[in-house]
Amino acid sequence: MSAGCVIVRVRVTPKSSKDAVEGVEQTADGPAFRVRVRAAPTDGQANTAVRAVLAEWLDVAKTRVSLVAGGQSRVKSFAVDGGTAELDALLNQKAGLLKP
Repeated sequence: MSAGCVIVRVRVTPKSSKDAVEGVEQTADGPAFRVRVRAAPTDGQANTAVRAVLAEWLDVAKTRVSLVAGGQSRVKSFAVDGGTAELDALLNQKAGLLKP
């Protein structure tokens, strides 16, 4: 059983030249990580790619990352299962390394 989860909001740019988390930007729903993926937004391919990029970026298993909202939108929410204090600290550390 999971110890909890953290919701990570992302703004996705599909059909990009690379797969990467590149920064943080303001959206209508609040701040979101800017994620670029090479996959097209067809048949959930971009959602799957974002899941993989987030898992690699956070150094967690892909099975710990799941889409919870925004499947058809550029702004999506992903749940990352695990200890919330550790995940919060990790996200803050990673966000500090990104360009604004």
